[in-house]
Amino acid sequence: MDTSAVLNIGFSALVLAAKLSAPILITALVIGFAVSLFQSATQIQEVTLSFVPKAIGVGVALLVAGNWMIQESVAFTTGMFERLPGLLGG
Repeated sequence: MDTSAVLNIGFSALVLAAKLSAPILITALVIGFAVSLFQSATQIQEVTLSFVPKAIGVGVALLVAGNWMIQESVAFTTGMFERLPGLLGG
């Protein structure tokens, strides 16, 4: 296994991690921004007001994108297992 193969695998893993975390992080970011905007406009500083909508939004994002996330993870893992003999020189 040469250096370029290791870098290719590492890059693929980082891209996969970014793709899998994007729906959850973007959902939390948008909801957090909206709640923060609401809190600053109304001057309500309640901690649970920012936590509960984010938790619900992340749960909905997982329900919507969960199947796609599992399919991407399985495809990556299957591809790695298929590449294993070639990486080991066999």
